[in-house]
Order: sequence, then structure tokens, then C-alpha cells
Amino acid sequence: MLKTYLSTLILFCTALLAVQATPKLPITINIATTGANGDGHTLNTTAIQHAIDSCTALGGGIVQVPAGKWLTGTILLKSNVTLQLDENATLLGSTDIKDYQVIDGFKDGLGQQMGYALIGAVDIQHTGITGKGTIDGQGKLVYASGGHQRRPFLIRFVRCEDVAMKGVMLTAPTAWTLHFFRCKNIQAKDLRIFSRGLGNNDGIDIDCCEKVIIQDCDINSGDDAICFKTTSPFPCRKVLVSNVRINTGEGAIKFGTESAGNFEEILVKNIKVIYAREGGIKIFSVDGSHINKIDIADIDMDSVNMPIIMRLGARLKTFRDGDTKQPTGTITNVSIKNVKVKTGTWTGMLISGIPDHYIANVTLENIHINVPGTGTAADAGIVLEEKTADYPEIKMFGKIIPAYGLYVRHVANIRFNNIVFTSDKTDERPAIIGYDLANITISKWKIPASGGNEPVAKISDANNVQIKNITLPDNKKTFLHLSGVKSGGIVISKNLTVTTDSSVPENAVTKQ
Repeated sequence: MLKTYLSTLILFCTALLAVQATPKLPITINIATTGANGDGHTLNTTAIQHAIDSCTALGGGIVQVPAGKWLTGTILLKSNVTLQLDENATLLGSTDIKDYQVIDGFKDGLGQQMGYALIGAVDIQHTGITGKGTIDGQGKLVYASGGHQRRPFLIRFVRCEDVAMKGVMLTAPTAWTLHFFRCKNIQAKDLRIFSRGLGNNDGIDIDCCEKVIIQDCDINSGDDAICFKTTSPFPCRKVLVSNVRINTGEGAIKFGTESAGNFEEILVKNIKVIYAREGGIKIFSVDGSHINKIDIADIDMDSVNMPIIMRLGARLKTFRDGDTKQPTGTITNVSIKNVKVKTGTWTGMLISGIPDHYIANVTLENIHINVPGTGTAADAGIVLEEKTADYPEIKMFGKIIPAYGLYVRHVANIRFNNIVFTSDKTDERPAIIGYDLANITISKWKIPASGGNEPVAKISDANNVQIKNITLPDNKKTFLHLSGVKSGGIVISKNLTVTTDSSVPENAVTKQ
């Protein structure tokens, strides 16, 4: 009897322990069960929000959006809730601007009120959006209803932690597509973004965020595709962007324009750019940010206006009430390697600090840029203004740049190694123009034949510049013309011809 009782007790305890050890499965709430209608016409904001609120109240889980077209205004995600869009499911943004809320508003670089969103999340943890469905903002219809003053983002996460975005199609926002602000621990993978037809149709904006991974995404955007921003004095750091395919009407990879906080420890690699109308790699500090420890590698571009541009300026804007203006920032410790450009127009690389504020400690290596070669002798005579406080963009100095390969000024400690330029036609501009340079190395360059009477390179007020291992076509063209009273310590290969103007001190040039 005792033996039977003990056996029964052991079996009961074992079963109880097994039940206790089984993890609690997350709940799933289908939005249809909370009153939503997928006919594409019924406004479901209240029903979808009820499903999200119920899910988080029950400890978290999945809010399921089944196949259908589900019209909604602003909905807010909550902690421990994942929004799952099934295949053939579409969340449709309401076309009535009155159905949208502002989510932690701010002003953009042009002073416009921003922050309205179709899907928002504020101060929550463990959330995200997954699945094979679509989120369609119907941006053009929203804009027509009065959305030009509010311009809702498609998705906006504010001060959130542990955010996962995976698999979904994002399309037709009125402004930016996917905006993360002051978030930590973000993963965005396998996203498909089509954001075209309206101004400010950015792809992914990473704003004052830490520990971010963006991978295996396809972005077709009217405005900047991948954009790092700091719209407040908090840093953007520890970010990995890799394996992204881009087609954009503006910039492919952009740091700024809004740049009040620092950008640090950011790696961008394995990027395919089909087309970028307003720049391939764009690094801007104009509102006081310190840009430091940036690595960009393995970038393949088909067609881009100005493949690489770096700009340190002093616009010094603020974007939120209570923020104070920063002093001029810095751009240091940047590495750009393994870049191939099939067609790069305007100029291959433009790097410009401002007087007394240098871009410094930069390496550009293993870069091949093919240019159309349509520059004229008149283009070579263009003088670029400083425009210290202007909005930074590739067209800020005009669409004609006097050098076809590299225009560089107000820089120090920069190394240009293994740079190859090819040209479809014979360009009449210099390959290189530089002003106010210190500690520069130009080595292992291959430069095509050029027309006109301009030298291959024109440098002014340059100190400690080494130019070596330059491969030129077989012509008698002057390689370098040096000017400026501050020039000195120029070391150049013996086979390269040099001319100087009367302002250059004696013994400024040494041939080796």
C-alpha cells in the first residue's frame, strides 16, 4: 500500500514539475477577433489598437494581421507585442490626415514639424513587426488630404529597446519610411522598401540609436536610402549595415544632414547601389557632431552623381525645444575602402572642411571610379565658395566641379591609396584640385589621358604632401602645378613634372 502511494506521489510530482517546466506560450490575437474588417474601406484603428492593448495586458505575444486590406489611422505598439503581417495581408494608412497622431514631435533640417506616423512606439521594450505582408501608407492620398503640413512617417520607434523588424514590405509613406529615434538593440532584416513619389521619402533613418543591425534589405527610395541622423545631442553608435541593395533619388549612404549628436563606431559594408541621384557615400557634420570611427567597405555603384562627399560645416541648427547650439564638430578616423563605380558624374570625390576646421585622419583606398569625361576648360576655372553655414548637399557648390577626380580642401592627415580613374571621353579638367592641405599621401593612382591645357593636379597652400607611384598615359602634360605662400614639404616622384608660381617658397618641392 505504501509502495503504491509513493509511486503515485512520484508520478504526480514528476507531472507537476513537467508542467511547471513547460514555458508559457505567447498568446496570439487575430485583429479580426477584435472587430477589424479587412475590406479595405472600414477604418480599423480602434479595433487594431484594442488587439495590441489586450495582448500587452495579457503578458505579450503576437497580434496577427491576416490576409486582407486593413485600413487604419495611427496605432501604437506596446511592450512585448509583435505585429505579424501574414502573406497577402496589407495594413493601409488612412487617407484622412485627421486620423494621424504626432509621436514625439521634432523639427527637421528645414524647420518643418515632423513626427506623425502610421505605426508608432514610444518608451517600450521587446516589440517589432514581422511577416510577409505589406504596410502601405497611401502617401500621395494622405498628402492630398492636407498631409503636406504633417507628412506622416510610415513607422516610428522612439526610445524603444529590443526592436525586431523582419520580412515585411514597406511602401508609400508620406515622408520617411522607417525611423528609429534614441532606440537600443535594433534588428532590421529582409525588409523590402519602396518609397517613391513624394519629397522626404527616406528609406531607413537611424537617429541617435545604439546597437543597430540592418541587413539583407532592398531599398528603393525617393530620398536618402540609409540615413544616419542625430536630431538631438545623443550619439548614433555601434551600428552595422550590410548586404543592402539601393536605388535612390537622393543619397545611398548618408550621415546627416541633422547632426547634433556624435556618430561613432559605425560599419557599412557590402552595399550595391543601382542608382543614386544625389551622392553615393555622404558624410556630413554641420550641427556640431563629432564623426569618429566610421568604416565603409565593399561598395559597388552602377550610376551615381558624386560617389563620395565629405563635408564639415558650421550650420549649427537645433531640432528640439531646449537643445542648445553646439560648436563646430569634427570628422576624424574615417576609412572608405573597396569602392567600384561604373559611372560617377560631377566629380569622383569631394572632401571639404572649412577654414580652421579640418577633416582629419581619413583613409580612402582601393577605389575605382569611371567618369564620363565631359568636363570642359571653362569648367576647370570654376571657383567653389566656402558656404560655411549652408545646408550640405552635393549641389551646394553648384553642379560643376572644377576637378573630375578629387576636389579636396581644409583637410589633414589623409591617405589616398590605390585610386583608379577611367574616363569614357577626354576630360579637360584637372584630375585633382586641393587647397589648404596638411600631411597628405597620394599613392598608387592610375589616371587617364586628359585634354586641354590644365595640369593633372593643382594644389595650393599645401604642407607635407607625398605624391608617388602615379601611372599616367604617355603624354607630356604637366602633372602638378603648385601655388600658395604656405606650400612646402612637397615630395613627388622624379618622373612627374612640376610647375610653381611665384608665391611658392624656394625648395618647397623635392623629387625622389
